[in-house]
Amino acid sequence: MSQKDSDKSKLKRKEYERELRKLQAELCHLQAWVKEKGLRIIVVFEGRDGAGKGGTIRAITERVSPRVFRVVALPAPSDREKTQMFMQRYVQHFPAAGEIVIFDRSWYNRAGVEYVMGFCSKEDHRRFLDLCPIVERYVVDGGMTLVKYWLEVSNEEQERRFEARLEDPLRQWKLSPMDLPSREKWYEYSRARDMMLEKTDTKHAPWHIVRSDDKKRARLNCISHLLSLIPYKKLPREKVKLPGRSKKHKYDDQASLKGRRFIPAKY
Repeated sequence: MSQKDSDKSKLKRKEYERELRKLQAELCHLQAWVKEKGLRIIVVFEGRDGAGKGGTIRAITERVSPRVFRVVALPAPSDREKTQMFMQRYVQHFPAAGEIVIFDRSWYNRAGVEYVMGFCSKEDHRRFLDLCPIVERYVVDGGMTLVKYWLEVSNEEQERRFEARLEDPLRQWKLSPMDLPSREKWYEYSRARDMMLEKTDTKHAPWHIVRSDDKKRARLNCISHLLSLIPYKKLPREKVKLPGRSKKHKYDDQASLKGRRFIPAKY
């Protein structure tokens, strides 16, 4: 496909925003259902660096309550956490009733960056791949819903996004110390991904692959798929009438602000 044809196939912004709004409205209905029924849902986002995990998570969460949709993005483990059972620091963030917890990277760090960059031993990696499906079976059998997404970006698109980050001051913060080595170790990450999928793509906790070269389509497809995995109904909402302002204790409340320090009005 030529670059010209590729550009034509990309989703127009107005169309994207229209469809996103519809899906976000459905996420609000899902949110009410999760609260009403006390559901516990875990959504894991993994993928190559620059695959668009952060943007997809923002599209999911920007119109819903952070008290229901909680995002967990853990930093590198502390010295104390390194001595704990590997899953321990993740389990403490698992959802209570009425919550959806979204992991922006997760325990699967051990199957990816830790293995490729040599932060864990080959034995640690092998043990993780063997035990992970067992742990996830306990999670699911305990009544939680576990959804796992892998965002896959092409070599060419990842390179383009990294170059954009280098030049754009609004994106430079996205470049982590692990991003540039991930370009050099493309095939090592590919093999690590293949081993992870082979061992941990199970019936009780399957992986769902999202093509993410087109960020807009990836976000819409992912949200639509997530909604399809969790049966929910639209709950009736109580009609709320805005009360009038009481005139009891009336005073000039704006006059009391005179002389206070307001920020400069630059715009």
